[in-house]
Amino acid sequence: MADYLYGINPVSEAFLGGGRKPLALLVVRGERNDRLNDLVDQAKQRELKVTFFERRELDRLAGHSHHQGVLLSLMPYRYSSFDDLFQCWRDSGRPAFFLLLDGVTDPHNFGAILRSAEVAGCHGVIVAKDRSCPVTSVVEKTAAGSLSHLLLCQVTNLSRAIDDLKKAGIWCYGLAGDEGAQDIYSVNLKGDLALVVGSEGKGMRPNVRNHCDGLLSIPMLGQVGSLNASVAAGIALFEVVRQNRCE
Repeated sequence: MADYLYGINPVSEAFLGGGRKPLALLVVRGERNDRLNDLVDQAKQRELKVTFFERRELDRLAGHSHHQGVLLSLMPYRYSSFDDLFQCWRDSGRPAFFLLLDGVTDPHNFGAILRSAEVAGCHGVIVAKDRSCPVTSVVEKTAAGSLSHLLLCQVTNLSRAIDDLKKAGIWCYGLAGDEGAQDIYSVNLKGDLALVVGSEGKGMRPNVRNHCDGLLSIPMLGQVGSLNASVAAGIALFEVVRQNRCE
């Protein structure tokens, strides 16, 4: 079964980025506008096949009607290796900045986290093979093209990945809401760093949290005691950005 990316902005970003190789552009018949015309022109410049379909056929292929009249057929997603992430870090000339996800299974949360990670300048995101959402069209749509620019690595053992980061001199902090976690705004997050974010319901697995150098909490002033996983990740990511910009 073909793997499709849908939506005008995600497709445009896929053309600009260095992610999955596009195979063909599928466009709604008879409902052209300037943005769709631009995508068709870009596809032809890249010598991609462009095929026009009735809207109901695009609905069937996408599995819904929210595709904005365009689908991009892609090569299957290829995860980056751990070495790729380290090379990206070394080539950047910046302090290491990685994000690890433990048990994030909702595609909308996953996509939103990937978008925040790319905008924040992460060198890569690391996920476990188990208890992890795969890269789907919903993930890519929510990520708004971020996977065309962001490295995503899948590992068998997340705890071992944390140990490998620590051996490279990278401090690893897990987000946690319980007692014993330090206020994120009181901790020095400058330098080589990795953040670990767990699932919305259960958080990080005990073995994963035990491998972290420390735990961070986000202050809660209201009555609700937790944040959406993607919101928490975004807050933590940009606290790292803020601290490093203040040097």
